[in-house]
Amino acid sequence: MEYVDTESSPTPRFSAGLQARTRTSRLDLDGTGVAYWTYEPVLTTPETRTILVIHGFRGDHHGLLRVADQLTEMRLIMPDLPGFGSSAAFTEAGHSLGSYVRFVADFMAALDLGPDTVLLGHSFGSIIASHFVAAHPGLVAELILINPIAAPALEGPKGIMTKLAVLYYEAAAWLPRRLGQALLRSQLIVRVMSETMAKTRDKELRRFIHAQHSSYFSAFADRESLLESFKASVGSHVSEIAGRLTLPVLLIAGERDEIATLPDQHKLLALLPDGQLDVIPGVGHLIHYETPEPAAGFIRRFLKDHAA
Repeated sequence: MEYVDTESSPTPRFSAGLQARTRTSRLDLDGTGVAYWTYEPVLTTPETRTILVIHGFRGDHHGLLRVADQLTEMRLIMPDLPGFGSSAAFTEAGHSLGSYVRFVADFMAALDLGPDTVLLGHSFGSIIASHFVAAHPGLVAELILINPIAAPALEGPKGIMTKLAVLYYEAAAWLPRRLGQALLRSQLIVRVMSETMAKTRDKELRRFIHAQHSSYFSAFADRESLLESFKASVGSHVSEIAGRLTLPVLLIAGERDEIATLPDQHKLLALLPDGQLDVIPGVGHLIHYETPEPAAGFIRRFLKDHAA
């Protein structure tokens, strides 16, 4: 059951009504089996919109569930990207940014999602979503980017850490398969990553975040596709195509985000023809886990302001 908490905390992290909204589906896109989840609105209103959600690197649809749970008046469709979660790796192409952009186009066509659709991307998903919009203007109505990757990952102060991460993924691909898989799925490395990104002081919420990462961060198809996806995630960014995003764009940033820093978000905002930036204090790169309520509030207001 997709909405169940993966922690022992007595504090529920999902509403009791999420299960009733959930529908699980699968489809085949050019030989790639894709799993996706639809969260129907509790009550359809004139403000109900369909939002297609693209998750981040090494995540799957679980990561955005707390945001979906808040948007009870919206219809959200959340696929696991090929190579992650319950979706198979691409069979006919490498896991490049171009492949993921084509996946979004094919997925929308298969579900007959029209130009009134809202596209939302988190982290690596922000790169995929923005490049999709740049390549296919007019296919979606609004673009929402949570913790958007606004600047080159291999440059600036964070460039050294990114280059070390490249070595980590390349080493895992070069090692004998059993050792490489063990390195990639190391719970110690996952926990260090989780501890670094979590900014909340709420102990129960931190336990929940660590449990989520422990459960889903290693749900990738194989180490080859993971390395390709990682290189795609650090090889591009939103700012390089920002001028071509002529539709309304909402940026939701974390004040303490060390991956997608706040100064870079302001620079990205200045490049957008029709953009706005909302900043959530005290949170980093895990807005979707730590502060889903204010994020959902910004999304709701943005869509209301840009209603057809």
